[in-house]
Amino acid sequence: MSHSDETTRGRESPSLPVGSHFLHRSPMPATREELAAWHGRQGALERLVPGWSGVRVIQSLDAMREGAIAELSVPLFAGLRSRWKARHHHVVEGEQFTDTALSGPFAAWRHVHRFLEGGAAPRGTSVLEDDITFRLPLGPLGALGKSMVLRDLKRTFAWRHGRTARDLRRHARYPEAPLTVAISGASGLVGGALSAFLTTGGHTVRRIVRRRERPTDILWDLAAGTIDRAALEGVDAVVHLAGESIAARWSEAKKKAIRTSRVRGTELLSQAITTLKRPPSVFVSASAIGYYGSRGEEPVDESSAPGSGFLAEVCQAWEAAAEPARAAGIRVVHPRIGMVIASAGGALKQLLLPFSIGLGGPVGSGRQGMSWIALDDLLGVILAAIRTPSLSGPVNAVAPGSLSNKAFGQTLGRVLRRPAFAPLPAFAVRTLFGAMGEELLLGGAYVRPKRLLDAGFVFDFADLASALRFELGRELGREVGATSDAPNEVPH
Repeated sequence: MSHSDETTRGRESPSLPVGSHFLHRSPMPATREELAAWHGRQGALERLVPGWSGVRVIQSLDAMREGAIAELSVPLFAGLRSRWKARHHHVVEGEQFTDTALSGPFAAWRHVHRFLEGGAAPRGTSVLEDDITFRLPLGPLGALGKSMVLRDLKRTFAWRHGRTARDLRRHARYPEAPLTVAISGASGLVGGALSAFLTTGGHTVRRIVRRRERPTDILWDLAAGTIDRAALEGVDAVVHLAGESIAARWSEAKKKAIRTSRVRGTELLSQAITTLKRPPSVFVSASAIGYYGSRGEEPVDESSAPGSGFLAEVCQAWEAAAEPARAAGIRVVHPRIGMVIASAGGALKQLLLPFSIGLGGPVGSGRQGMSWIALDDLLGVILAAIRTPSLSGPVNAVAPGSLSNKAFGQTLGRVLRRPAFAPLPAFAVRTLFGAMGEELLLGGAYVRPKRLLDAGFVFDFADLASALRFELGRELGREVGATSDAPNEVPH
């Protein structure tokens, strides 16, 4: 499609800066109005920034408000970063808006977001079009990097359109009225992603925090055992994700912090919501597949007995701490979360360096089970837990495709196109990591998501390779119907 064809359609922005042009278009499983609304809500920018990009959102405002400013921190090279500010303008509600860079790594940048009718596509669908014109700095010298920038744009927008379509599809499964959801641990890997996912779906999120940063924040203090109960009034659901990280050598003090943060936090929230005039209908209180302990090659599901070891004991106490809410008739769901596949943090981020330089491989025997879940599917599980009245009690938040530690490493190696044969012997794990390594790295379980499957939950990433390709940006133009166009220069 020619540039002139594109810029004569609809409400237009100012004249383009002379430079290179990139256009990416994909069908979307939503109406044009729903697609535009998704982009205009708080959290959309966070949902559209890939974890593997290293980009951080500093300020994200209503994209559909004329003059709003978005600010990002963008990696350059050798640890250097650049602040990128863009202004939203030429907003046509329900149709398009434009971002023009005020500062950043490009000499010029203009990005038009268009939300188009689906044309001959099925009723209730639309087309998302991202139309970008940019000019690199340093004149002719900077222009040498144009092909690299275009490749990165193709990779990025294949990823962005894939996530947008999946999010729209996930929310469409629950067309009921929007909810107000209180979230603890909202600044963490899962909590931050969940907040953005819910707000772009039209829900209101209220964070449960130690220090108030927003007027809607709900204050709590675990050490003092206090929470602002009045601020909890009116929430429809509470999602409890807060807890001390387990990814460190376990001293006695660390083990106490892990247990206390989970049990005391759950007790505090569970008791608090029972005293409200209008308590939430559901309390989603996280747990973990550590509940099952190390089970060798035995498959386990929600009906299986708990295992042994520190993590199994913590998980049992963690879940039991929600008893006050259960006894009060509030529906309680415990997602027992497996290894979360997310490039922005967690175990995968720690694995990327050794595997990317060819030093990855099996840990110990390599036969121990690794039960995992893609981050976006985990967000879907939490939404399903909130929205599905028949779900209560433990729910294994893992993909159907659990596999051995050795097979996990081989799959990651294939996705990264690196060998994955360097073993980490058991004695080295015990020496380096102590009890943490014994339980987390040498132990494991093949966990089945029986209750989710019985409830008809649909996984977007049921196999590890597809989850890794998406999270690591190896999915280039894989979305059905997606097209990219990158002519060399914009004619004037």
